[in-house]
Amino acid sequence: MWLPSPANWNKRIHNITLGGFGGNAIIGNTSLITTGTAPYLTGVTWGIAMNEGAVSAVNDGGHADPAGTGSFAMNPDGTINSTLWTDVSTRATHEMTLKTKALVEAYYLTPQSFAYVDGCSGGGRQGFAEAQTFPEDYNGILAGAPSIAQTRFFPADLYPGFVQLKDLGSYTALTAGQLALVSGSAVSACDTTLTGQHDGYIADPVACHYDPTTDASVLCTASGGTNNTSNCVSMAQANTFNKVWYGPTSDGSAPAPVADNGVNIFRSPDQLWWGMPRGTKLATALNFMLSRDQIALNLQNPIYARPAFMNATGNGQDAWMTLSYGGFADQLAQGAGLNTAFANIDTESPDLSAFKAAGGKMLSYHGLSDPLVPQAMSSKNYYEKVSDMFGGYSGTQQFYRLFLVPGMGHCSGVGSANGTASPPANPPLLQGTQAYDALTKWVEGGTAPSTITVTTTDATRSRLLCMYPKKLRYVSGDVNAAASFTCS
Repeated sequence: MWLPSPANWNKRIHNITLGGFGGNAIIGNTSLITTGTAPYLTGVTWGIAMNEGAVSAVNDGGHADPAGTGSFAMNPDGTINSTLWTDVSTRATHEMTLKTKALVEAYYLTPQSFAYVDGCSGGGRQGFAEAQTFPEDYNGILAGAPSIAQTRFFPADLYPGFVQLKDLGSYTALTAGQLALVSGSAVSACDTTLTGQHDGYIADPVACHYDPTTDASVLCTASGGTNNTSNCVSMAQANTFNKVWYGPTSDGSAPAPVADNGVNIFRSPDQLWWGMPRGTKLATALNFMLSRDQIALNLQNPIYARPAFMNATGNGQDAWMTLSYGGFADQLAQGAGLNTAFANIDTESPDLSAFKAAGGKMLSYHGLSDPLVPQAMSSKNYYEKVSDMFGGYSGTQQFYRLFLVPGMGHCSGVGSANGTASPPANPPLLQGTQAYDALTKWVEGGTAPSTITVTTTDATRSRLLCMYPKKLRYVSGDVNAAASFTCS
């Protein structure tokens, strides 16, 4: 916890929440010379105190794990560690909040005027948990790419590798060149829907039905295509992409993208979770090791985890590789069934009535090229369920607003692959404290954001972010200027 000098304090608390499973491995060094690269990483707590003038604290989720695994959640005898699940799910952030407020009043001899919590991924999930479980803790919550439904989305992130393993013989069967070719072809096939010109990233995944099994430019000549390079894909490899983009099913099948591209707010019974966004950098998901740990926790057997997962009953052995498609589906269902035992880590309750009654405001954002919390579909799905409880969008927007960011990856940065016939991916993104500033203006000044103007890092293009469910529409004029667009 960092406290500005009394003369520099802006009367705010601006606390940070962590991603993944938390733990001291993510907190790392918090010395005065630590630097952070994003608002959900710990190094910025001192920067918030020094530069913003706000009190800022962070917590380790209630456990220490230098390897950053999920093994803390399993007792030495293999049973569920309900205490530490409760810590990482809700208690650690709530206790941090109480302690922060108490120390603020003791040090400054007056309470804060406003309290905010800010996090992305697992940190965004903790923001949702605060709104659901401790609705009076914060005046404002900034929740980026919230990792709600962790028992399912963590394992689903492994699905791109799982499909390759089952269908192609290795979870890294597709080369970097093949991943780039097919993902880039998806971008170039779908990045003109907004303005008629290539944007370099997909603005609306809902409208993208790209199917590599019908694209001769990516198929090898032996599979009826026209591509004779080393990066060409066979028909079986092309179908692997369709499965990855659709998401897990009980038998590993996927419908033709022209009929169902998988981008469904409410999934069909056959679609067990959402797939990776078309055109995104798939290699990111392949390196997400927490997926394997969550599978072990869902099955309550450590051998399914990675080797770094340590338990007295046995260590991780990557036994997830032995699962069938049916077995993969079963562990998703078992994880969801254990959510209560996991201290409601899925954080899916749409009942935010107490948060609304307390006067709280929540601003959430999600990248449409996010390869870890895919396609922002879980955020859309949750928003729809909340809106059902509050009389529709207008009722929900009084206290909770969602913004989707085309081309953005997980929490920040570019998530889109480069198109094969498009300019390099350079989408306008949220910059610096832009989202946080919009939240504070809403909480403190009553100015609720309906649009947010974002720019590219090189300031060559600006666009509007639209408040969900509105979408960006091109009106006329310069396609690189936000003034040429509207939200409708």
